[in-house]
Amino acid sequence: MRVLLVGAGGVGTAITRIAARRPFFDLMVVADYDPARAEAAVAALGEAGTRFRAERVDANDEGAVAALLAAHGCDVLLNATDPRFVMPLFRAAGAAGATYVDMAMSLSRPHPDRPYEVCGTKLGDEQFAVAGEWADAGRLALVGMGVEPGLSDVFARYASDELFDSIEEIGVRDGANLTVDGYDFAPSFNIWTTIEECLNPPVVYEKGRGWFTTEPFSEPEVFDFPEGIGPVECVNVEHEEVLLMPRWVEAERVTFKYGLGNEFIETLKTLHRLGLDATDPVTVPAGGAPAEVSPRDVVAASLPDPATLGDRMRGKTCAGTWVRGTRDGAPREVYLYHVVDNEWSMKEYGCQAVVWQTAVNPVVALELLAGGAWSGAGVLGPEAFPAGPFLDLLTAYGSPWGLREQ
Repeated sequence: MRVLLVGAGGVGTAITRIAARRPFFDLMVVADYDPARAEAAVAALGEAGTRFRAERVDANDEGAVAALLAAHGCDVLLNATDPRFVMPLFRAAGAAGATYVDMAMSLSRPHPDRPYEVCGTKLGDEQFAVAGEWADAGRLALVGMGVEPGLSDVFARYASDELFDSIEEIGVRDGANLTVDGYDFAPSFNIWTTIEECLNPPVVYEKGRGWFTTEPFSEPEVFDFPEGIGPVECVNVEHEEVLLMPRWVEAERVTFKYGLGNEFIETLKTLHRLGLDATDPVTVPAGGAPAEVSPRDVVAASLPDPATLGDRMRGKTCAGTWVRGTRDGAPREVYLYHVVDNEWSMKEYGCQAVVWQTAVNPVVALELLAGGAWSGAGVLGPEAFPAGPFLDLLTAYGSPWGLREQ
């Protein structure tokens, strides 16, 4: 396997450090718009970096991406950029005949008249619209293969196959007790993506009704997270799992709730009130010459890079899937989860917990694809593949998962 990794930010860099310890690939080309970032990611690997190469590429330039795939004979494109670049990279992989893997799907657009009731363009719609073309060509696009979406979807498939006879509800629940020394507000993940998913109308799925939307931060509940994290208030957030799981897993209801905290929610609401969550450029003075900038990009530029916060972070992050249903005629309720301690991920990999937890899952998936344990054609989510091999390999990577009876 020869991999083109596009994006050398926090997650991309963590991917290189995890992959460098595994033998399943021959070459990983690390490409970024900023060549210094790609070079730094490769240089940090030291003697373990002999199978890595650094390159510059504009993720929005489909021709350049396809040419880079061809130049290095790469048969897989792994997308570690933010969701704005999903479609150009997806199309570039398709044009080059490469397998495509991402951790977030094509962007949504709210319904123009009833945004908090009816779905507009849903997450992933642009990719699923051409699923038949990928299937007919015998090519695979594995979409949503991070931690959430990704591992959470694997948990849903495992629950369906191994733990339940029927499922009433699947609820992805994400929470943490992470703190960042020295900052009043410092998101542990890409703020561009965080704003997108938190301020868009959340999507809920119900069998018979299909997908529908609600108000942001709706249906608050307190969820007790394992391994010392404890109770965290979680709210509805737009996320890919709700769009993926019902395609392959039978369930009466599917939700995604994120433990944000009141301070974080109020900050996001303030950004929205001020228009600082907007992506369309506005004109601002810049040294006497007007400049076109996106307000959301200004917010991102004003905050610390999440990848640099590891030394200041304390605590754990938990991603998991809560499932309620029946087994052998009796009610059952479980929480399947994966916890990463920031102290461990920093000591072991030099990566903060949230980006490491996101990065490990596409590497596991690549190894399964390389070995043939996972295979397929079309645009497929993690639920389309057997869960057992993934969970076994994740444990072999030194990062076991857990199951708690509720």
